[in-house]
Amino acid sequence: MEEKYRVEHDFLGEKRIEKDAYYGIQTLRASENFNITHTSIALFPNFIKSLAKVKKACALTNYELGDLSDMQKNAIIQACNEIIDGKFHDQFIVDPIQGGAGTSTNMNANEVIANRALEILGKPRSAYDIIHPNNHVNMSQSTNDVYPTAIKITLYELIYKLKDSLRELRDSFDRKAVEFKDVLKMGRTQLQDAVPMTLGQEFKTYAVMIDEDIYRLREAQALLKELNLGATAIGTGINTKPEYRRKVINNLRDVTGVDYESAGDLIEATQDTGAFVHISGILKRVAIKISKICNDLRLLSSGPRAGFNEINLPKMQPGSSIMPGKVNPVIPEVVNQVAFEVIGADSTISIACEGGQLQLNVFEPIVAYKLFTSINIMRRSFETLAQKCVNGITANEDVCMENILNSVTLVTCLNPIIGYEKSSAIAKEALATNKRVYDIILEQKLFTKEELDELLHPKNMVSNYKS
Repeated sequence: MEEKYRVEHDFLGEKRIEKDAYYGIQTLRASENFNITHTSIALFPNFIKSLAKVKKACALTNYELGDLSDMQKNAIIQACNEIIDGKFHDQFIVDPIQGGAGTSTNMNANEVIANRALEILGKPRSAYDIIHPNNHVNMSQSTNDVYPTAIKITLYELIYKLKDSLRELRDSFDRKAVEFKDVLKMGRTQLQDAVPMTLGQEFKTYAVMIDEDIYRLREAQALLKELNLGATAIGTGINTKPEYRRKVINNLRDVTGVDYESAGDLIEATQDTGAFVHISGILKRVAIKISKICNDLRLLSSGPRAGFNEINLPKMQPGSSIMPGKVNPVIPEVVNQVAFEVIGADSTISIACEGGQLQLNVFEPIVAYKLFTSINIMRRSFETLAQKCVNGITANEDVCMENILNSVTLVTCLNPIIGYEKSSAIAKEALATNKRVYDIILEQKLFTKEELDELLHPKNMVSNYKS
């Protein structure tokens, strides 16, 4: 019977590895040691592709410097290209949360690339005298510069996708702002009646809030272009040639199409996780603001008989196992929960970044895991909110107008015309008699119905507002 395993060794001893596996002994040890999330880094395909892009840039540089042969370079580059194209991701088996500052992830990439390169050359897996995971694939590198570089490349790409989902959501609110531009309703402060506005203005506000955060993400994204690639262990560039640092950044630019640059001080850049703290803070900001919008949507649609009932959210599913006819605002609710998760992740990231010591932060794996997860769930939730909720919102115009007519604060709008004293008297009578301000004004013949309706027209009620 054909042997199902091959044997690899490291300085700790030997282990049997499945014969067809592309990973090696260090990956296997890590998978055995870190069974934390019951997932693997394959959960983040962009990250695996980023690792392969870094390895490709490094291989090109080492070849240019005369340290890899044509055969070795070509095989490593082909293996990297295949991973960038989405192949062999199932071979990245280490848990995203791991000890060792990301070494297990780096070695997983090194071993898969080495063994696939050997296969390309017609050699058996583990023939490391020809292409070695450390000596060749990891040449001129350390986990401490490769891993954070791959994180930043991944974040740079993921933020583009997050901005796309935010633009979709912003555009949904913008369309509703136009659709509801003539729907007059009562504005509220502290959940109490304030002064009239249009539902279009309310929805336009949401679009503007989101647009501001798209800009903040664009600003934060720029911080990710500064890399410590070439720093190796602590930033001194040990085990690299003098030309390596400049050449590897140039090659990475060519591989990624992004104008990455080398940090001014590699020792500082290797230990400083400030960019991750900043990105996390922006994500938290976005989450908080979108969650507030979802709170508003749930409140404005509450009821329908005993709540605000000013808007209708699309009916997505029955809302109760016991109450027939009940429909819940499930889409805003799930987005709220995503926001809670992102806010919690920011706390984790803050503590992890603060916990770094001396020349390296060993907690970057949890930082990467939380950042990648936050962006992914935010992106999907924002697309869901736009497509399954906002796009289908309708206005209850009669309810909105009735709230205006019933509100005592309606007299605020008439202050400049009838004066504060008369307005106060009308408000007092409305409260005492439970009559509508609208009806009291007509009874006292302060205006004709036509005149009052003209005063209450949206263009007059919010005439000073400039969108």
